[in-house]
Amino acid sequence: MSKHSSTKTTNGSTVTETSAAAPASAVDPRLLVREQGLSGYLNEFKSKLRSGDLGSVPVVIGLVLIATIFQLITGKFLTAGNLSNITLYIAGPGLISVGIVFVLLLGEIDLSLGSVAGVSAAVSAVLSIQHGLNEYLAAVIAICAALAIGALHGFFFAKIGVPAFVVTLAGLLAWSGLQGYVMGNTGTLNNIPGGVIANLDNYFFDSVAAAYGLAAVSVAGYLVAALMGARSRRAAGLPAKPVSEVVLRAVLLAVLAFGAAYTLNQDRGLPLALVVFLGVVVVTDFVLRRTSYGRKVFAVGGGVEAARRAGINVARVRISVFMISAGLAAVGGLFIASQAGFADKQLGSGNVLMNSIAAAVIGGTSLFGGRGKTWSALLGMLVIQSIVTGLDLQGISQSIQYMITGAVLLAAVVLDSVSRRTQKSSGRG
Repeated sequence: MSKHSSTKTTNGSTVTETSAAAPASAVDPRLLVREQGLSGYLNEFKSKLRSGDLGSVPVVIGLVLIATIFQLITGKFLTAGNLSNITLYIAGPGLISVGIVFVLLLGEIDLSLGSVAGVSAAVSAVLSIQHGLNEYLAAVIAICAALAIGALHGFFFAKIGVPAFVVTLAGLLAWSGLQGYVMGNTGTLNNIPGGVIANLDNYFFDSVAAAYGLAAVSVAGYLVAALMGARSRRAAGLPAKPVSEVVLRAVLLAVLAFGAAYTLNQDRGLPLALVVFLGVVVVTDFVLRRTSYGRKVFAVGGGVEAARRAGINVARVRISVFMISAGLAAVGGLFIASQAGFADKQLGSGNVLMNSIAAAVIGGTSLFGGRGKTWSALLGMLVIQSIVTGLDLQGISQSIQYMITGAVLLAAVVLDSVSRRTQKSSGRG
């Protein structure tokens, strides 16, 4: 009898054992999609839209519409010079926005980053210009000071229990005051001509090989990483993208990358600011998606108590995130000072913080925590700067620009809220 039972268990013929083994033998839906070819992907795309999983689709569509509309109106939007300028303008606020993505993943907010950017630029300028310190060393000290500020914010939030909104609002006021104190009666300090800070936003790799080389490295890096990832998934018995799909994605990336390289080479070449911004986005994306630390950030953002019960040091993750955001704000502040040509008491004020937060949200990072990527900062900043640049070409006043940017931000938040509600109702949230 036991032998018969064992035979039935091995063959999976009993009802109980069959139901237990079915999930292991079931075909993964993603494999079926790929076997169906183009129609399979279209059906999957429609399914994601119905369930609220929009991804970057709205942002990409928005960018295409913005470029098309302003090109038709002005006839200058898609010129090489204008597009090159956009890549310069997005670097400083974009770096701040990358730090904001980390904070938003926790479901928190940091209102101090504009002031942190300003005080970091002030410290660097005063040390290098007034005290004759080496510019590289002055910049490093400024960034280290920002990291200490971030650690202080994180300590009060994670250890003392003060809400992040209150802590960083206090920081916004305190570091803005410190910025004015550091600058003193001088008010404004011009960048050293040809110096480190001045070159951040004004240096271009004028050789055509630089832009094309970066494009080639980007495509090759993606192709190698995708193929290795697919191979490791197959080795682990997990579904993986077929080689044909990986190659197709690489080809599409190559068209975009080499098209951008060609456009930049029609103007002044590859901007250093763009290289640094893209490098930071790629590195932080790797940290969030491919490291245990990144998984901890998402876990804390998804549920603090669940993360704590899983053995994650929640306080340490929170403090480190605020340090990362402050450090990136400092780097962004140096780029803003480079673009302006000087550091002053107002650097980092105005709409810098709001644009940086808006970029992260417009790009697809959720205000409710647990969902987003650092590429959101790049996409969202492209949307905002494209709107600003297009309106500038039309001579539209800044007050109108603020209203339009605010409307775009509200639309992004509404879309995020609707998306989350739709995913919950479809059982995916």
